[in-house]
Amino acid sequence: MLLRLATPADLPALLTLLAQVVPLMQAAGNQQWSADYPNEAVFRTDMEAGHLWVAELAGQLAGFAALTHNHQDAEYAQADWDFAEPALVTHRLAVAPAARGRGVAAALLAQADVLARQQGLRVLRLDTNSENQATRQLFPKLGYRFAGEIGLAFRPGLRFLCYEKWLK
Repeated sequence: MLLRLATPADLPALLTLLAQVVPLMQAAGNQQWSADYPNEAVFRTDMEAGHLWVAELAGQLAGFAALTHNHQDAEYAQADWDFAEPALVTHRLAVAPAARGRGVAAALLAQADVLARQQGLRVLRLDTNSENQATRQLFPKLGYRFAGEIGLAFRPGLRFLCYEKWLK
């Protein structure tokens, strides 16, 4: 598996993967993403900031994640963590349906560990929709602890489960 920063040339594959994933999420009751979010503009912003990572398997885009430095809306202060502690935060994690079960999400989250250490950070954070069963099972397996449930003003009606991992 190859992990690398995304480039504008990846946009068609990113949008194709997104078009595959969103209907599956919604069919499973997970309304975290929609036809409007995330989108090409979000991906471009992530790329320009150097935050969007992709995973490739056999030359094909297998997943992506935005690995950001401490970008958290004020609502995250509701979680059971020290909001003032700088953290590497994972957003927009997705795996292509054809690549599920092949360790893509775990590899992208391992890259978050690497980046956090490189940046001198001790904490990793992420959240998931309360209806996302796959991530609710995965995050604790990778050493993340449940840190509470929050609501986000820009996603009314949805609940998000927060997770945190301290690096050793």
